[in-house]
Amino acid sequence: MNLQIRAYNQDEDYHKLLELISSEGDEWKSYLEPRYKSNLEHSTTLVAFVNDQLCGYSRALEDKGYFIWVLDLLVHKDYRGHSIGKKLMDQMRIDFPGHDVYVMSDVDEYYAKMGFKKEGSIFKVE
Repeated sequence: MNLQIRAYNQDEDYHKLLELISSEGDEWKSYLEPRYKSNLEHSTTLVAFVNDQLCGYSRALEDKGYFIWVLDLLVHKDYRGHSIGKKLMDQMRIDFPGHDVYVMSDVDEYYAKMGFKKEGSIFKVE
């Protein structure tokens, strides 16, 4: 498998990324709204390709010099089980040396399997 991970490029990757997100169904529907395009531009987004096919991505925000929050991690169903998600997370660690990495997750077991430790909790203000 010829995997390449690189920085997201709005002009080259946006429509391919929308196709990937669309393949996930209603849970990711809000990511198809135009405002998400701006979110992609104002965050660190990595894309993963296998043979020119976009198969995954991750998106994070940095608290300058301290930590990064990984907000999104998605791998296409057909490519799961090949450590692409782990490699995207590893690349985030490489790109932000000395930063703690935190993940907003609804799949805690996945991140625990990668060696992440649960720390604290999150609350939604309504």
